[in-house]
Amino acid sequence: MTETSPTPAELDPELRVESVGFVRILTLNRPERRNALSESLKYKIIHEFLSAQEDDSVRVIVLTGTGDSAFCSGADLKDMRQSDDQGIQFRSPMNRFERNIFEVVLESKKPTIAALNGSAVAGGFELALACDLRVSHDKALFGLPETKIGMGANFGSVLLPRLIPITKALEMLMTGEYIDGTEAKHLGLLNQLVDQGDVMPSAMKLAQTIADNAPISVRRVKAVALKGLNLPVHEALRQDPGANPYLSEDRKEGIKARLEKRKPVWQNR
Repeated sequence: MTETSPTPAELDPELRVESVGFVRILTLNRPERRNALSESLKYKIIHEFLSAQEDDSVRVIVLTGTGDSAFCSGADLKDMRQSDDQGIQFRSPMNRFERNIFEVVLESKKPTIAALNGSAVAGGFELALACDLRVSHDKALFGLPETKIGMGANFGSVLLPRLIPITKALEMLMTGEYIDGTEAKHLGLLNQLVDQGDVMPSAMKLAQTIADNAPISVRRVKAVALKGLNLPVHEALRQDPGANPYLSEDRKEGIKARLEKRKPVWQNR
């Protein structure tokens, strides 16, 4: 029987998936197109995020990109132009057949970290905004240039004003100009600003710190914090999303381990 050699696509997929302990790492792998979001890459990211929600071996998801220049440059404009030239109908973000990739990432029940190895612009910046935490370096640029090319930055227009002062958000949205990592950290968009070579190690250290905690508790605090943002305090305090950590076996284990001065063994129940 003749063995077939792997194709280039199999050797070098658009999205690389690996696990390190309880951390799932998704790496955008189109460096020749600055990790632009092709339709197939978006489907793969959505699939992996949905799969990770159902996998008890995954406690934290880290999203990063290949190369030093770009985390993600957003939609693949060459693909978009080709579709326009072919007369294919363009649908606005919330009127498409498939799930919105940014919503899928935003709605992840498990913690998400964007390890921004390079610049994140347009849809790439929106993808980073959809994550819970962000780590990058001072040479990376961030922004939403959609007004410069006649697009709408639909997700960014909603998320950015929730994360930074409205005046700065409007400036970025309307001018389409970029900010660097230093300013992004000052505005609170980045949790950590590190040397370029330390982005992934720092993101993984942060991910491991979270993964070491009780998974039920981590999911709970994320859900309560985010869902409670738009609720009155008395309603936010009475939220009961998902499994209740106060009633879990892991609560008993956590207390026991602390008193015994050992690392807890979480059962996720």
